Amino acid sequence: MIKLNQNGLIPAIVQDNGTGDILMMGWMSQESIERTLDSSDLWFYSRSRNELWKKGETSGNSMKVKSLAADCDADALLVKVEASGPACHTGEQSCFYSEPIVKLPEIEIEEVGPGVLQELYSVIQGRKHSNMANSYTVDLFDQGVERIGQKVVEEAGETAIAAAVGKSDSLPEEVADLLYHTLVLIAASDIDLNSVWKTLASRRG
Repeated sequence: MIKLNQNGLIPAIVQDNGTGDILMMGWMSQESIERTLDSSDLWFYSRSRNELWKKGETSGNSMKVKSLAADCDADALLVKVEASGPACHTGEQSCFYSEPIVKLPEIEIEEVGPGVLQELYSVIQGRKHSNMANSYTVDLFDQGVERIGQKVVEEAGETAIAAAVGKSDSLPEEVADLLYHTLVLIAASDIDLNSVWKTLASRRG
């Protein structure tokens, strides 16, 4: 069992299987983990592009996975690989080539943006044909489109009520629940999410 974060991702530390050197860190989704295990190629999930990508697909510096293990809390992965070239896009063997930090540097806080919807949808798609135990999303898919539609109606009602009575503290959570169940309904109905984005883009009046 592994624990994905709220965006359906888990950090993966990549280590050279022969030397023990730390090469890089990337993010993996359920689907990228499945592809990695099926092929022995190293697959990640790009948070900036909202898509899967294979290490070395563009640069040619591929990595063959020798083992994959979770840490004690199951919320991080250690991937041991055999690298065919430099791990870093700069040409360095490791992405961790900068000078050691001896004092607290300037901190940049990454804000969560609308891209989280695409990331969440990717996770939902991965659950669609999964047999994962104790997964609420898998249970929803098993109950079918009609039940999922009922949940959307329920969540829409709760969202509207929270707004009407001025529950501003609980409204974000209600909206999040509504968006989540709507994404599940879209996936269950085999609708291309891009068609939804295109329709939204046309409604700017």
